[in-house]
Amino acid sequence: MQQTITLRSIMRDFAESTGLTGKTRSPRRYLWTDAFAVCNFLELYRQSGDGSDLEQALQLVDQVHYTLGRHHESSRHNGWLSGLDDEQARLHPTIAGLRIGKQLNERQADEPFDEQLEWDRDGQYFHYLTRWMHALNRVSQVTGKSLYNQWALELARTAYAGFVYTTASGGRKRMYWKMSIDLSRPLVPSMGQHDPLDGLITFQQLEATAKDFPEIPVELSLKIEIAGLEAMCAGGEWATADPLGIGGLLTDAYSLAKLIGAGYLRETNRLESLLRDIEVSLHAFASNNQLNLPAEYRLAFRELGLAIGLHAAGRMQSHLDQYAEKFSDKDRLHATLERLSHFHSVEGIIEDFWLLPEHRSVDSWLQHEDINNVMLATSLAPGGYLN
Repeated sequence: MQQTITLRSIMRDFAESTGLTGKTRSPRRYLWTDAFAVCNFLELYRQSGDGSDLEQALQLVDQVHYTLGRHHESSRHNGWLSGLDDEQARLHPTIAGLRIGKQLNERQADEPFDEQLEWDRDGQYFHYLTRWMHALNRVSQVTGKSLYNQWALELARTAYAGFVYTTASGGRKRMYWKMSIDLSRPLVPSMGQHDPLDGLITFQQLEATAKDFPEIPVELSLKIEIAGLEAMCAGGEWATADPLGIGGLLTDAYSLAKLIGAGYLRETNRLESLLRDIEVSLHAFASNNQLNLPAEYRLAFRELGLAIGLHAAGRMQSHLDQYAEKFSDKDRLHATLERLSHFHSVEGIIEDFWLLPEHRSVDSWLQHEDINNVMLATSLAPGGYLN
């Protein structure tokens, strides 16, 4: 009989295989995957009330900081990225950013650029850092402890300072896509399409949570950074046919709706514009539907990102109903969400496909097994990530 795959079974295997639990493996940490994993452990804690589930989330946070907040094992540098002594570095583990967690060390300044090899090299990604900020923020919300939100704020300030620059011509602010581990030089100078929007909404989330913790130092305010990101987002066009990108837009839209519903933000113009781009994106994805391809030609984590986003879209409709008085043009928002609901069946199609054991045995799954498993778990039980 086929064993039922559950959030708990996936996360138990993930903890063992990546060295979070047990003593047989050295820790294998990867920032994007671990951000989703932290939220999954928080969801297990919500479901069970078992303190050991919360303890695993906190243990993973500490292990990520100790591993990815320190230099790569093959680096000529040692210790924490911040250069602080161990005691101070543990108090501020995110203050110099966090490594991606790639197996190969970063490209050195005198090495030629190799586009293919760059995917396997370490460094810092802005969109990975925002995922970790989100995970830390969720830990603060669940535990009621301000420390994790403070670490997220420190990481946000560092990320903005390291990735954002002003162009020589025109004086506009832009962002690098990938930076060196010490944030001193760009490794990939192009800008990720959604990085400014992702940064803006994540930073606004952190600020909103910080209001619940008066003990957080005022100098950690992100008002300047938020203003810079707002300027970068002005007139932005976010439509994409990439399933992972669409999923990110959907979760960003849901986060934005929650900020409006909570009264932290008032204007709904950005939400309306974002939902229009999402609708365009979903039609573009549907017109080039790759969900009928065999498993070996598909990337599960990208599809699962879309499934998670579609779960967020369903929650957005309920949120709008609950806080209707906070939304101007709510009838127009309802109409758009109603049209988006026609795509909700896609989340089940994606999940059902990757739940089949034969689809999880192909090379395209096994080459990204950690991230695939963790994002499948998030899609099956998205509360820890989306709440």
